[in-house]
Amino acid sequence: MLRLDGKVALVTGCGSIDAGWGNGKAISVLLARQGAQVFGADRNIEAARITETLIKDEGGTIEVCAADVTRSSQVSDMVNTCVARYGRIDILINNVGSSEPGGPVEMDEETWDEQMDVNVKSAFLTCKNVLPLMEKQGCGSIVNVSSIAGLRYAGKPQVAYAAGKAALMQLTSTTAVMYAARGIRLNCVVPGLMFTPLVQRLAQKYAKGDFDGFVAHRHQQVPMGHMGDAWDIAHAVLFLASDESKYITAQQIVVDGGITAATR
Repeated sequence: MLRLDGKVALVTGCGSIDAGWGNGKAISVLLARQGAQVFGADRNIEAARITETLIKDEGGTIEVCAADVTRSSQVSDMVNTCVARYGRIDILINNVGSSEPGGPVEMDEETWDEQMDVNVKSAFLTCKNVLPLMEKQGCGSIVNVSSIAGLRYAGKPQVAYAAGKAALMQLTSTTAVMYAARGIRLNCVVPGLMFTPLVQRLAQKYAKGDFDGFVAHRHQQVPMGHMGDAWDIAHAVLFLASDESKYITAQQIVVDGGITAATR
């Protein structure tokens, strides 16, 4: 079940420089454990190298590169390098994202543009480069990692992030319909409040550095009583990337411990 033997998976945002498991690191490791040949990209090559070492130490296959996926030339180079190394791309995981605080009045235009670039344009650029390859192959699965912030107010003033993640979900569903008859599936994993290394930085941005208080509040927001972790996201991604989900496209899997159902 959920084996990926013989498949090539391109994962953006594959690294995590902080201790612990970020979404990209967990996704990359899990796909490799299931037999995929992973090509990982990250703006921080040292973060990507950590993931590379983990996978190679387990006997898996991975190559990594530095890439800023908000830059069209770097995305093109990334995709070309992956194909030169492995010959094809069967799975694309768009995992990059960034949250900055502020509403329309408080946020400056530059921050808005940066948020749109990293949360939406990045997926547009990767899809632009990968979809023609998948169409020639006659098959492919693209999984975009969004956020419940794109579905409703998630407790933090992050208007650009929320707008970007909502746009990412619509980009996914619209493109999925357009490519459904061509053997290509696109779906979203929609994380809720997750306990990853990113929480430390979010506490600085949204809770004046009160890490313990921020963590406790996030746990309390979730009906299950605790945040999820990167492996919860990775397993949802694996399902949508695998052939077991071959009749699923233009859909969202919300991984949130029940918070969106409790906050309608």
